[in-house]
Parts: sequence; C-alpha cells; structure tokens
Amino acid sequence: MTRTSQPTRLPSDVYESAVAAARVASRTVPQQIAHWARIGRELEMSPQVNHRAIARVLSGADSYDSLGEQEQAIVREEWTERVTALREELNYEAAFAAAGEPYSEADEDGNVVVRRARG
Repeated sequence: MTRTSQPTRLPSDVYESAVAAARVASRTVPQQIAHWARIGRELEMSPQVNHRAIARVLSGADSYDSLGEQEQAIVREEWTERVTALREELNYEAAFAAAGEPYSEADEDGNVVVRRARG
C-alpha cells in the first residue's frame, strides 16, 4: 500500500529536536517525527494514562500533585508548549511605546541599554 503524506507545519524547536534525534537513531527526519507520533498515539490510548485527570489539571480544576508520573510528564510538556506560545506573542517594545514609557534591556554583549519613550 502506498501512503501519501500531507505537508505539515511544525514548531522550529520540534523540527530541530527531530533532526538531532534522527541522527542518533539513524532515521530520516520524517521517520523520526512519525516515530514520535506513534509513541504519542500509543501513550494517549494507554490504559495507564488517565486523560480525564490530565484534562482536569490543565483546566485548573485539579492539582498537578494528584497525577501519576506519566500524567505529570504530559502536563509538563503541555505547559511548556503553552508558555512558549504565550512568550512568542509578547511584544514589550510595543507595550512600552503605547504607554509612553522608557524601558531597559540587555544587548547581545549583556550591556544594559535604555530605550527612551517615543513621542
């Protein structure tokens, strides 16, 4: 049976991790990603993983400490993805400019640079 693949966009960190893992495992990048997808599918279908409990923790209705080790690992990964997505949306320069406030930041060499308020 011939299978066709659909183009899929991946976050750059996932792709870069797949490149590194593929080298170690002697796989192509698509093979590595498919391997991880199969593991994820099996994990989600596993009777040892309580998906309802994970959903309760992710929604804030239950405590992280109530989960087992596997569930905690899944929640940590989800939290990491959510935090990364939120950080990518941040634009402090625009927020300070809109407020008319100066701000400081470190340059590439670690030196403090004060940015003046525009306007």
